[in-house]
Amino acid sequence: MASIHYRSYAKINLYLDVLNQREDGYHNIETVFQTVSLHDDLVFTPHDEGIHLYCDNSDVPLDERNLIHRAARLLQEQTGCGAGVKVKIKKRIPVAAGLAGGSGNAAATLVALNKLWELGLSRAKLRALGLELGSDVPYCLVGGTVAATRRGEELFPLPKLMDTWFVLLHPPLAISTETIFTSPHLVRNDEAPYAGRTYAFGSAIRAIKNGYLAAGVFNRLESAAFALHPELAERKQQLIEAGCRAAAMSGSGPTLFGICESQERAETIAAQFTDIATSIVTPFDQSLVRLSDEAGTPSRHVP
Repeated sequence: MASIHYRSYAKINLYLDVLNQREDGYHNIETVFQTVSLHDDLVFTPHDEGIHLYCDNSDVPLDERNLIHRAARLLQEQTGCGAGVKVKIKKRIPVAAGLAGGSGNAAATLVALNKLWELGLSRAKLRALGLELGSDVPYCLVGGTVAATRRGEELFPLPKLMDTWFVLLHPPLAISTETIFTSPHLVRNDEAPYAGRTYAFGSAIRAIKNGYLAAGVFNRLESAAFALHPELAERKQQLIEAGCRAAAMSGSGPTLFGICESQERAETIAAQFTDIATSIVTPFDQSLVRLSDEAGTPSRHVP
């Protein structure tokens, strides 16, 4: 089989709350995921044996620390497949930034190698394997505007966002998710869910569904991240003062996003941040897109 080219897209968390800690050590969360138009490109080529990664970003590990490597190895272990693969990664999503770049790459790997190696695994099986790799991976197999509970694997699609642009700020920091979740500054929501959702989560979902996006934006992890890096709180305030309708941190950070009603507004605001890397992105309705060749020609086929 010839090479397979997938594009994996970043996500932000429009809403993120942390509930109780589970017996398995993870936390139950309530979140609204949103795919955005920032993406990585991955080309998967058959190889006789082994898992070989190549990337244009020297910050990306090319061994078992990389979720692509771990996803490929997991497929081999689960199926007994002895085939190998070479993966070329063109990295645009910042590393360890709260944008699920690694999780999206893992999701692309599961889908691509399921085809390349002709494994025949169902979507349900791929989601189960994805959860073994990381809490965001099941969502990254789907994408769009999605509410999620438990570790993030119970997914409930929401209506697409309309007329929305995001300004992303990319601070030159790497924040450990474990550090944030174990921080003494993180105060979990102890509200008992009713019918599977807390009142705050239900209110946020209604606001987002009804077009009042700014009213639904929230991230419980900010208190811990901002205590560790006070400059992130300052950046968030700068986004609001610059004219964003709302602003928040994505995931466990450090990426921050501001919400704008037009491309022109987003460009005007982004231009004010001359001392930090920025991206202007739009909502996207899926996390993975298969391209028809290595040149990146879009294909109508999607996973």
